[in-house]
Amino acid sequence: MTGPSKEYDDIPGTFVFDADRSREGYHLNQFCISLRLGKNRDVFNADQESYLDKYPMTPAQRQAVLDRDWNELLQLGGNIYYTSKLAANDGITFQDLAAMMTGVSRDEYRDMMLHGGRSIDGNRYKSEWENE
Repeated sequence: MTGPSKEYDDIPGTFVFDADRSREGYHLNQFCISLRLGKNRDVFNADQESYLDKYPMTPAQRQAVLDRDWNELLQLGGNIYYTSKLAANDGITFQDLAAMMTGVSRDEYRDMMLHGGRSIDGNRYKSEWENE
């Protein structure tokens, strides 16, 4: 994301979806939400490149869609609830998507969430990592 850094940019493992990121990802999110309709999924699945031509995304956003680079989609302004439509199109459940995005297996992700999520120790700020 371009622009001045924000205090919450120091949170590890996430990209805060704020007004700037929303503006940056507008066309990406419009593409993703279009996949809620079966007729659009059919057209997209038949020719992804041509379908993406309808949406004036940045080259990086377009490539992230084609690569299914889930974390990059969020960094480039994607909203998780919209980008999950792309994952659902590919037969990926939200739980599986979250596991992939956090770099663990489905069972590890499920177990982590059942036990309160990730520990906050060492995960509150990226700047904590520099002091270790």
